[in-house]
Amino acid sequence: MARYFDVHPDNPQPRALAQVAEIITGGGLVAYPTDSGYALGCRLGNRDGLERIRSLRKLGDKHHFTLVCSEFAQLGQYVQMDNDVFRAVKAATPGAYTFILRATREAPKVMLHPKKKTVGVRVPQHTTTLALLHTLGEPLMSTTLILPGEEHPMTDGWQVNDALGNLLDAVLDSGDCGLEPTTIVDLSEDGEMEITRYGAGDPTPFED
Repeated sequence: MARYFDVHPDNPQPRALAQVAEIITGGGLVAYPTDSGYALGCRLGNRDGLERIRSLRKLGDKHHFTLVCSEFAQLGQYVQMDNDVFRAVKAATPGAYTFILRATREAPKVMLHPKKKTVGVRVPQHTTTLALLHTLGEPLMSTTLILPGEEHPMTDGWQVNDALGNLLDAVLDSGDCGLEPTTIVDLSEDGEMEITRYGAGDPTPFED
């Protein structure tokens, strides 16, 4: 059964964040709020955590998982960006975007697209998410918490806990959460930008 942590939206309690981070580093699966709905997250390289996410969301092996990072400077460690992509991503970061890019050798192999060797990356604009990432000290392997058959992410911590508490190790609730999922922009092909999902992020900079 998940442990439920209710924290302040502007000043999330460090003790609670440290406990959630400990659960993550111990191999746990957590649900946490972001600027684009709730997300599921686990530690880098946690194969069991990813399989639990696949099972919960009924995802196939072609699903793009996302590295949720605390700042733009972390992205270059995990994904390849030429100058044009670098500028485009930096201009839209932080924000409600997920960018699909070719992975570097530092990206966890368990989360890469099996054929394209690509991965999603994003830097959210949400106080609790960023505080958790800073406490954890590394990105989260993550995906939006959209249940099978639904189009929109879950947005209330208590509902997440009621519905999925027996499948998770922790639920982090700060009372504030975005309502739309991220806009997904595929930048993995040289010179091309393709929006594969329209969401909370303004698509205009990435449209032809």
